[in-house]
Amino acid sequence: MIIGIGSDLIDITRVAKVIERHGERFLDRIFTAAERAKAERRAKNEKMVVATYAKRFAAKEACSKALGTGIRRGVWWRDMGVVNLPGGRPTMQLTGGALARLQALTPEGFEARIDVSITDDWPLAQAFVIISAVPPAKP
Repeated sequence: MIIGIGSDLIDITRVAKVIERHGERFLDRIFTAAERAKAERRAKNEKMVVATYAKRFAAKEACSKALGTGIRRGVWWRDMGVVNLPGGRPTMQLTGGALARLQALTPEGFEARIDVSITDDWPLAQAFVIISAVPPAKP
């Protein structure tokens, strides 16, 4: 059963301007170490680096909407990180207040599953997040 849906659309050039203006302070405040490493592996192409950050920013916004809180009530930017499963599918890894909110939303006897879709087409980046409650995996 779906327990939350969120979407976000962002102008990549806006993210580029914020990075240019605030640099490390912005990146450290918003992105996890894993997200920063993913973006920096694309350092040969500055547009790809900024697009990578913009997609992850949009995913965090979408996730906060799916959690029903936005970026408040204990849910902060670095509590949500985009990670890729072994097959490459993106999902969100939640910690802190975001994880607490997810646990509160998930009905007893179910596990939460977070599906993420991210894309970009310069100058826009978009993300969709669907949080579902699924029966626990059988051993």
